[in-house]
Amino acid sequence: MIRKLGLAALAAGLLATPAVAAEKLTVETSKGCSFDIALRSDLAPKHVEQITKLAAAGFYDGIVFHRVIEGFMAQTGDPTGTGMGGSKEPDLAAEFTPEPFSRGTVGMARSSDPNSGNSQFFIMFAQGDFLNGQYTVWGKVDEAGMACVDQIARGEPPATPDKMTKVTVQ
Repeated sequence: MIRKLGLAALAAGLLATPAVAAEKLTVETSKGCSFDIALRSDLAPKHVEQITKLAAAGFYDGIVFHRVIEGFMAQTGDPTGTGMGGSKEPDLAAEFTPEPFSRGTVGMARSSDPNSGNSQFFIMFAQGDFLNGQYTVWGKVDEAGMACVDQIARGEPPATPDKMTKVTVQ
């Protein structure tokens, strides 16, 4: 089609340039280290859209890791720091897939209602097969980034919780 319309059509703006989707989030922490979350819009497009919207608006900047369980996961994304809060965006319908919950997998936290994901998420420290098909997978932290995640203070809540100081969309 581009050949038929030619460069004149491109110059006239008749052919739209497709939007470039975000590929990752960079999370800077109060530990002085950072990690990247590779976004999986192929698995959970609505969740990735909401997370990147919130991150771009600065929603996650300064939010603590409020629930960090050794050998399981680190949870964050609640502006109240209690595990009970969320954003003003609507809750999302689950986008369950067969993608396994392995070390570094990022999943959407929710209540007992599968369609209650909003802004909270968790990063797996280890394999969590019992979560497979029960929570939405929307990202992955690689092993280099997990060196930073592994430093996050443990506790429910931690005595001195670590924070996401800055979250940027890339």
